[in-house]
Amino acid sequence: MPQWKPDPTFYPSPRMAMQAPPETLAYLAVFNPQKDGRPDAIAVVDLAPSSPTYGQLVGKVDMPHPGDELHHFGWNACSSALCPYAPHPHVERRYLVVPGLRSSRIHIIDTKPDPRHPQVVKVIEPEEVLGRARYSRFHTTHCGPEGIYVSGLGSPEGDAPGGVFLLDHDSFDVLGQWEVHRGPQGLAYDFWWHLGYDTMVTSEWGTPNMIENGLNPDLLLSSKYGRHLHFWDLRRRRHLQAIDLGAEHQMVLELRAAHDPTKPYGFVNVVVSLKDLSSSIWLWRRDNGGWSTRKIIEIPAEPAKPEQLPPLLQGFKAVPPLVTDINLSLDDRLLYVSCWGTGELRAYDVSDPYHPKLTGSVHLGGIVRRTPHPKKPSQPLNGGPQMVEVSRDGRRVYFTNSLYYSWDEQFYPDGVRSWMAKVDADSAGHLTLDPNFLVEFDGYRSHQVRLEGGDCSSDSFCYP
Repeated sequence: MPQWKPDPTFYPSPRMAMQAPPETLAYLAVFNPQKDGRPDAIAVVDLAPSSPTYGQLVGKVDMPHPGDELHHFGWNACSSALCPYAPHPHVERRYLVVPGLRSSRIHIIDTKPDPRHPQVVKVIEPEEVLGRARYSRFHTTHCGPEGIYVSGLGSPEGDAPGGVFLLDHDSFDVLGQWEVHRGPQGLAYDFWWHLGYDTMVTSEWGTPNMIENGLNPDLLLSSKYGRHLHFWDLRRRRHLQAIDLGAEHQMVLELRAAHDPTKPYGFVNVVVSLKDLSSSIWLWRRDNGGWSTRKIIEIPAEPAKPEQLPPLLQGFKAVPPLVTDINLSLDDRLLYVSCWGTGELRAYDVSDPYHPKLTGSVHLGGIVRRTPHPKKPSQPLNGGPQMVEVSRDGRRVYFTNSLYYSWDEQFYPDGVRSWMAKVDADSAGHLTLDPNFLVEFDGYRSHQVRLEGGDCSSDSFCYP
């Protein structure tokens, strides 16, 4: 929606965005695992500490159809609209673009008339994307300078290739497939970019047929899940380089590029090593005109008795950390790492990205630990820190505990009882659980969090 002046939630640089007012609302994707006909929803949580409803659900909008499995979602526009080559500097951050990972349906949700009670204003059916881009099972959405980018995990038949397509910022029409030359890329998952270097980066999970019914042990042990990073010419939409992290490193997932556009590096998590069940964090960086990678963090598995473990893990006698999400503060200083298997949220100082330092850790849930929250100390929690989101000033970190329905059932066979928690982070990266913030979801499971006005994984910047 054009305006006379840029949206006040847009900032030219991450430094300026860190000075933004604190968020007062969070939007969460919540899905119904019961298959009882109730649709999924976007839930609204009050984040204002002075509010009488702090840490409570204050609104919800149901999707028009059941069975979407809402997963990741994003804003229609963000600070990238201030880039010097953006054709629409006066678009506003108003709509949430919410795909169903299982249904391949995209919902456009208007948050402006009543931020606590947003409304679905448009639904893009999967046939419309099929007709123009040949992708399905939509995962990541990012607002770019010239349109809304959306990734699909595969073809309509559930096979490779997956890829990226664009929506128009204003009409939400499907513009078409992004790739002009794909090169060797077949598997897809996340994407991000270095706008200052005209480079896109994409990662790999697996095709829909490889993931929708749960983790397939045969595929895993045969190293069939994703293990590559792909680098692309962002403007020419052509594949430049693929980097193989090694056959033992399976499921290369969340991409977090440095927010400062002059810094040509970023971070990605690998869920599991076939050698020892560890998880790892890798640095990618610009190197002699190309791109290279380096493992900078390794988090080991923890020994456990077989009877404490789900059937999938009993033969290993260990709990893998299962790092399934990471997030980077806007000053590029603190990297947050969620260990969904062991039930731990870690913080690392990555001011020197080659030599990260662990600065803080909290435990909640976990396959074995089941660590309770201080608000309900007698109630064991299951699931573990999974999707993590960071406030623009870097002081507050929110996280939820569900990964993906079929994978939840394998690793937490007693069923994930969903919650959202918050930690406070000081300037040194020490973490403290907020004892008054525990949101529980009646019959739903929560996944991605988006913060009012933007957060550390929603916006990209063209100025340092």
